[in-house]
Amino acid sequence: MNSPAKKSPPSSALSRRRLVQAATAAPLVGAASGLATGGLTTPAAAATAASTDAVRDAMLRAATYMDETVSYQGAYVWSYRPDLSLTWGEMEARRTMCWVQPPGTPTVGHALLDAYVATGEKRFLDAARRTGRALVRAQRPEGGWNYIHDFAGAKSLKRWYESIGFNGWRLEEFQHLYDNSTFDDAATSTAGQLILRLHLLDPRDRGFRRSLNKVVDFITDAQISGGEGVEHSGDGGWPQRWPVDPKATTEMPWPKKLPSWLPEDAREGMVDGDYTQHVTFNDNVLGENIKLLLMCVVSLGRDDLVEPVRRAMECVRRMQQPAPQAGWGLQHLAEDRDGRPAGAVAAGRSYEPRALTTHTTQTNIEQLFTYFQLTGDRTFLDGVPAALDWLASCRLTAQQKAENPLIASRTHPTFVEPGTNRALFVHRFGSNIENGAYYYDYDHRDTLSHYSGGRSVPEARLRSEYDRLMALTDAEVADLVARSPLTPGDPYDLPPFFSLHDLGLLELLRGTSHEVDRPDDAEVATVLADLGEKDYWLSAAEAITNPFRGPGTKHPYDGKAYMSKHVGDTFDTSPYPSNNPPAVPPYQSAEPPQLINTSTFVENLGTLIRASAS
Repeated sequence: MNSPAKKSPPSSALSRRRLVQAATAAPLVGAASGLATGGLTTPAAAATAASTDAVRDAMLRAATYMDETVSYQGAYVWSYRPDLSLTWGEMEARRTMCWVQPPGTPTVGHALLDAYVATGEKRFLDAARRTGRALVRAQRPEGGWNYIHDFAGAKSLKRWYESIGFNGWRLEEFQHLYDNSTFDDAATSTAGQLILRLHLLDPRDRGFRRSLNKVVDFITDAQISGGEGVEHSGDGGWPQRWPVDPKATTEMPWPKKLPSWLPEDAREGMVDGDYTQHVTFNDNVLGENIKLLLMCVVSLGRDDLVEPVRRAMECVRRMQQPAPQAGWGLQHLAEDRDGRPAGAVAAGRSYEPRALTTHTTQTNIEQLFTYFQLTGDRTFLDGVPAALDWLASCRLTAQQKAENPLIASRTHPTFVEPGTNRALFVHRFGSNIENGAYYYDYDHRDTLSHYSGGRSVPEARLRSEYDRLMALTDAEVADLVARSPLTPGDPYDLPPFFSLHDLGLLELLRGTSHEVDRPDDAEVATVLADLGEKDYWLSAAEAITNPFRGPGTKHPYDGKAYMSKHVGDTFDTSPYPSNNPPAVPPYQSAEPPQLINTSTFVENLGTLIRASAS
């Protein structure tokens, strides 16, 4: 079996910690030797100076190895065997690929640039620029980025999609090579942010300037227009991909032969056609685009971008569904369709039914909290009580949690049916992309493992924050507005570090402190010890993959062995955890292999950046 990448959510480079912790903290390198400083030598001063040297040396060695040995022309995927014989992004990748999804190329680039900001070492800046130039080459003509780019050329990328991509049963976004750019998974936003930072460091660099102008124009051109002021209009939102691809996938048809046990009420997904053109909230598409535009307002004085930002904010408010189901879905119709009005919730991929979604509702409530603080417009809070009341109405029952270990620790179902307010649960039958398919019904058992049927929504915290914001005085709100990037004023600096945590919009307020917390000595010592003399960090793969072995069998499969597993039969190229494979031969549980993971590099370099900057 192959061993693929580990993926950190775009929202946090630190959320999937994979450090192998030492049993006891190793001493800091050089702490036992004296070092004269101003004619005086003290153990504390010697330890501090020596450890600073050790941290700087480790940062340089690790970054240089990633840049010169691991990267392909400055570009990165997610994971690598130590001998670089196999590489992975979200799926098995080619050595010549540039993976744009975090924690790929732009994520590593941000970490390298953060190291330069913390230390002033030009080597880090050179590596970051090389990574930025790789992204410039990978940028599509319309100005955005696809999930991946192949420097071996279009034919090589097409072959990958037709083999590895197409046979990833649960990765429908990779089963078709779209001729456009994506906003999904913060790919375009994260890449654009790195290009912006590099441009700010050297405005004379024409390549970065042109690339930045292209991505900003792409975002504003892709913003949905029309029907402004009309109730539930999609104006101000963004599709998942743009421009329209006339060959986009519009359905995932079931095989002719269905399993004997398929429930009578099983329903197919993707009922609203090409999901990539709906108003998209999935993976915070709208919030990520607002972030990049506001960064341009802050750092470049691009006041012309305030208007599309405000339109986007209004779109979030406008897409909220009426009470008593006052939530949001992953996608909403951008225009009237088949007798349903613009703004109605829409289906996404075949395992994303037409439904309201609880985690998206949480995200959008939090967005409304932020919009109020940026604008001072208290009406952004008007819809929050109804949204919270809806969340309280659709919690998972004790029986549902008791009878499904996959959702036992969650508070809410992922999907809720419009009208009935009943929880919807997604399942699948078959063994691969050829003989299998997804369906949904009301049965809370045997749900998907790769797309959770439940979510943990912090209702109490959301209510508490709502109460806090409602209690703000007019003077306190006025102070926030005065510091807001939406308020006209001179350009000012962006936050100095982008890889230590996911930046929130409120961190763009004027006068915000960006102080970095120093890691404790034991944490720094562990990172240094893990690096050792090998110049790279190893960490466990979160999943492994089956190698591509040709098209999957179309012979019907009547069993249920793959219903709640990350992977189907051995024709399926989807990643899966090595210690939890399907319980059928030839699969066997195994310890995960050790890989060079970009997420671990970013996390560990971040620890050393914090040690250097604090």
